[in-house]
Amino acid sequence: MTDKTIHCDVLVIGGGNAALCSALSAHEQGASVVLIESAPKVWRGGNSSHTRNLRCMHNAPTDVLTDAYTEDEFFQDVYRVTGGETNEEMARYVIRSTETCTTWMKKHGVRFQPSLGGTLHLGRTNAFFLGGGKALVNAYFKAIEKAGVQIYYETEATQLNFVDNKCESVDVQSPSGIQKIVPKSVVIAAGGFESNLEWLEEAWGPAARNFIVRGTRFNQGRMLRELMRNSAAIIGDPTQGHAVAIDARSPKYDGGIVTRVDCVSLGVVLNKNGERFYDEGEDFWPKRYAIWGRLVAQQADQVAYSIIDQKIIGRFMPSVFKSISANSIEELAEKLNLPVAQVKTTINDYNQAVQGGKFDHSVLDGCRTQGLSPDKTNWAQTIDQAPFYAYPLATGITFTYMGVVVDKTARVQMSNGQPSDNVFAAGEIMAGNILSKGYVAGFGMAIGTVFGRIAGTEAAKNANA
Repeated sequence: MTDKTIHCDVLVIGGGNAALCSALSAHEQGASVVLIESAPKVWRGGNSSHTRNLRCMHNAPTDVLTDAYTEDEFFQDVYRVTGGETNEEMARYVIRSTETCTTWMKKHGVRFQPSLGGTLHLGRTNAFFLGGGKALVNAYFKAIEKAGVQIYYETEATQLNFVDNKCESVDVQSPSGIQKIVPKSVVIAAGGFESNLEWLEEAWGPAARNFIVRGTRFNQGRMLRELMRNSAAIIGDPTQGHAVAIDARSPKYDGGIVTRVDCVSLGVVLNKNGERFYDEGEDFWPKRYAIWGRLVAQQADQVAYSIIDQKIIGRFMPSVFKSISANSIEELAEKLNLPVAQVKTTINDYNQAVQGGKFDHSVLDGCRTQGLSPDKTNWAQTIDQAPFYAYPLATGITFTYMGVVVDKTARVQMSNGQPSDNVFAAGEIMAGNILSKGYVAGFGMAIGTVFGRIAGTEAAKNANA
């Protein structure tokens, strides 16, 4: 970027899935498109680089999905994880729109692997990208480069210059200095504020100091702050988001999906006092994993420990970190610096409460405890076969839900009750229109893909009007 002022039909702010879908869709409408990505090229793609799949509605088997996954079942999955706190109209709108996503994605170079079996239970509901999120991001960047979209890396939008309800220009900081872009339409797909540790602490208090950011360090929420400053309507609770229990030994940023601990539902989870605090077997892990970050955040020092025994080995996807192991519960508690007597009591009480049944981690098997608070309602087996294993857990923030209000055309709504003249939003920055809390695997990519396509299409139409 060398010119002091750049003109275009559509400016896309961001470099992840939603932004790339927007850029491609705007180009399909014949618009001239500029995309700016605050990260260096090597770190491009935001959180999308760490993803693996997209949740899709389908009424019959496809080339990448088995059986059927109807609109109603999809919505019920969303409804349950959000505790009913979702906008049904918007949620169903996204769900219905996912039916065409994989075909469109393949058109732009994304490849999918065969449907999965095993412990993730996702072969019917989620389409997995061949090569993961990085391959998806690379395919999209290749497509927009071929389309002639102008891409500027290490270029951050710093200020949205509104006059009334219209964004007249955008100030950016690039390697060449401060410059100005004058677009006819703007798509903001710059992520949430989950990498802004100070903002997280404003919302969560001191507990946020112990959080780990699973994804990109570049999602600082600057565009959300700018939308607030320019009187856009805001939706969502700043403490709500996609927060997962991850290995506490993970790096502060960009550890990605491999840091997730997937044995939680198959064992017990103890806090630093050596006590259980939630039903580990409430539902299949892909439908419950995203509540565990918040649960751990509510524990003392924001730490917990997932404990299993030898019987569970081989039944879950292991963390990238080696487990902590011991030949007795007492020895394991000592290694974890937990109160030995309390841990021993907790495990003994749990073992005595297990009711038996036929253990089957591939179904809701009803193997439960009785008489505990809380009880474990599925996959309850005694923890009594050495060696014993543990993974330390911390809260891993993926993305935040507080964002900007949009309508079904992805157009940003202003606090005066009027729509913006030319600003659209997609991805994490508007996910709060559908997600108020909780999460179901692959839904973030679904929202980003659906609204990315809508935002790009509508922004181009707006520019050409």
